Amino acid sequence: MNRDNINPNHYKQGKVEAIDAIQSSMTPEQFKGYLKGNIFKYCWRFEDKGGIEDLKKAQWYINRLIDTIGAQTEDNQVLSSFSKL
Repeated sequence: MNRDNINPNHYKQGKVEAIDAIQSSMTPEQFKGYLKGNIFKYCWRFEDKGGIEDLKKAQWYINRLIDTIGAQTEDNQVLSSFSKL
């Protein structure tokens, strides 16, 4: 069995992933701060604790931040185009 240490199965139990529940409990700005905090944490400690695995975790949070900002940008573009009608 291939084990995923970056996004393990215990984060995927049930119908809602933990990261999605966290996002739902925050404003968009708060969630971006949460993601940036995790990126900082994993980059800060990688040499002393988790090595490459911590960098991969940071990369996972960077990708999530990119997706989050991209989705917000797309939403803003849609709203902007409706306001011009």
